[in-house]
Amino acid sequence: MSKQQVLRFVALFLYQFIFAQVTTTNENIWLHYIGKNMLTKKLSFTFEATMRYANGFSEKQQYFIRPSIDYQFNKHFIGSIGYSHYNTYVYGETPLNKTDIPEDHVWIQGTYVTNSGDFKFTNRLRDEIRFVGIPVKNSAGGYDIDYYEHRNRLRYILLVNYPFIKDANGKSKLFLNVGDEAFLNINVTDAKTFFQQNRAIAGLGYNINTHHQLQLNYIHQNVWNLSNTIQENNPTFRISYLTNFDWYKKK
Repeated sequence: MSKQQVLRFVALFLYQFIFAQVTTTNENIWLHYIGKNMLTKKLSFTFEATMRYANGFSEKQQYFIRPSIDYQFNKHFIGSIGYSHYNTYVYGETPLNKTDIPEDHVWIQGTYVTNSGDFKFTNRLRDEIRFVGIPVKNSAGGYDIDYYEHRNRLRYILLVNYPFIKDANGKSKLFLNVGDEAFLNINVTDAKTFFQQNRAIAGLGYNINTHHQLQLNYIHQNVWNLSNTIQENNPTFRISYLTNFDWYKKK
């Protein structure tokens, strides 16, 4: 990264935190599912879906579905190619959107996992090619999605996992998750902020057995609109159910 790029990054970072005009808060509840399905020893199909609510369950915030194909290149690195479909609703006292916004993503991802003692470190970098619905005011005074705009976004997460309780075989039973995920606008037209979103994460997970897991995480979510005039500062609880099946072993 050049000196000019570093200075630009710092300037945008300070601008978005100091000069955002309106800060709003929504108390979110997210219901979340991830299912990993091993097709061979290295190849898997993952399906992820969520329903998100703002201010308890009083307002719909967003849903998405996200299938992907994943390949385990070695014990540490997994590469993925996937698709996501989102719909973001109008919510909160100062909404980011004028109407419900659909968007579709095509993305590639690399996940690197390493261990140090009982600590597990997960580094994940995803490049999302986004096609975001753009609303235009209609003759009735409402808004219609007129076209889709291409936007690029990078997402990087560092997640640290530590087992509190292990089973008789030494495998993690109850564990701690701590991490942070940054969402970065890359070459997005009219973006006045480098950060599109940030999530600080902390919570607990429980392995019911080798196939089923539950997690309860607190996420402190910050979201900025492109013009950096609205910043959401959202305390969020995410309830996650995860499954993991080795279908190729059942043949």
